[in-house]
Formats: sequence, structure tokens, C-alpha cells
Amino acid sequence: MNSFGTRPGGPEGTHATGTGDFSDLLRRNGNHSIPAEILRASAPPTSTEATTVLSFHFKDGVLIAGDRRATAGNVIMYDRADKVIELDNDTILAIAGTPATAFEMARTLQTSFQYYRRSQLQPLSLSAKVRALGRLIKDNLAMTLQGVGIVVPILAARDPHHQPEPSLYFYDALGAQFQAVDFAVSGSGSPAARSVLQWINRWSGQPTSQRDEKQAVQLALQLLDVAAESDSATGGVDRRSHVFPQVKLLTRDGLRSVSVETLRESFTALEAAQK
Repeated sequence: MNSFGTRPGGPEGTHATGTGDFSDLLRRNGNHSIPAEILRASAPPTSTEATTVLSFHFKDGVLIAGDRRATAGNVIMYDRADKVIELDNDTILAIAGTPATAFEMARTLQTSFQYYRRSQLQPLSLSAKVRALGRLIKDNLAMTLQGVGIVVPILAARDPHHQPEPSLYFYDALGAQFQAVDFAVSGSGSPAARSVLQWINRWSGQPTSQRDEKQAVQLALQLLDVAAESDSATGGVDRRSHVFPQVKLLTRDGLRSVSVETLRESFTALEAAQK
């Protein structure tokens, strides 16, 4: 380690070389009562992470889904996390990353959208909503650079008056936003889901945009199940506890959630088809 220069601290009449280590400084000054392993800075606590989320265009609008698992390192912290959040009647946020930061962003956006709607007597525009999320992610840059508060979300939204067809956006960790033409994925299980979606939209002969609601819901369950097979942080479909992903639909008619009963029936039909 490079020296920071000489400082008094050794026996009288001598100088000790400084190392920048506070525990070393205490020991050189005769304080041996505190164990060195306690004085040394410990590693930061492992943060909780939420993965995986995905979204794609289907025949009637946009589907957005997320598994329910939250992890901290190699530990499963929770298996019923809500990662797909309704910001208002026309906007859905899917979070991947640190839940504490993402939930605070969601609450801020919910309050901001509601305040604008009540004070201006009209909803916030679609472009303003997209930029508002990007600004929050950019404001989180300090935490992102430390690696303890990264959020990489997906946003599905529409403007019922000027742009009733739902649009899909994804972001990077610095707040840049991009509009997704076919699909968007995020989280540790996203590489597997992205590969399947790329194949479906390019080579299957039936891209997601041509699939009806039933087919879209089944595809979302399949994608999250595939992601769970290659990524231990992704819960997929929990067959033992009957925990199903969150799935929401945004269409010209508005926003609605797919019920657990519908998800169970869809997944049962998929399993039956494989026998």
C-alpha cells in the first residue's frame, strides 16, 4: 500500500509510516484493546434484489409480467414479491433490481401523477410519464455507481386521449429510455427470456403481436418458467406452493390484472399439452 507520508506515532523520537489504515494507527499508538477484525471496515450488507420482469406486445395491447421471487445473494428472501405495479389507470411499472429503491420510485410517481391530474384537471402526457421515470433513475446515479440501489425497470403506458394504443419502454441503469417495438425484458433471468422472444418474433411464424390474450398469458408463463430453469434468482411458477407470477394487461380498454385462477388454468393446460 502506498505511504501517506511520515507521521508521529511510534516511540519517542521516531516517526512511523502512515498506511491510511485506522486500526493500524490505533495499534501504533498503543491501543491494543480493540481486535483488528472489528476495526476493519466490513463488506456492505447484501442488498435484496427483485427479478425477473418481461413485457411484449400482443394482439390487443401490451402484456407485462414478473415472477415473485426476491433474493439477497444466494438467499431467497421472499417468494411473493409484487414487481408489477400500477401507477395509475393507464400506466404499469415492472421493477428489476433493488426493491427498496424501486418501490420508492413507484410511490413518487403515483403521487406525482395523481397530483398533476387533480391540480391540472387532466392526466400527465405519455411523454412526460416516460421522462419522469427516467429522471428518477438518473437521480439514483450515486446509488447505482455504488452497486447497492440499481433499478432497471420496464414501463407500459398509454394516453387515452391522444395515444390509446399502449406503448412499451425500457431503461438502462443511468435513466436513458428506449421504446420497445416488440418486447422488453429485465433482471437476472432476462437473457433466457430474451433469447426465446427473439426466436418467436423472428422465426416461429407467429410473433407475439399476432397472439391473442390466452396465447399471450400462456407465453408469459412459459417464458418465466424457462428463465427460472437457468436462473436461480427467478421464481417462475412455484408448483409446490402454487405461487404464480404477476401478469397484467394494458389495452385500448384500460388496465387489468390476470387472476390467479386464470393463470392456474393456463399453466395446467400447458402441462397437459406436454403429456
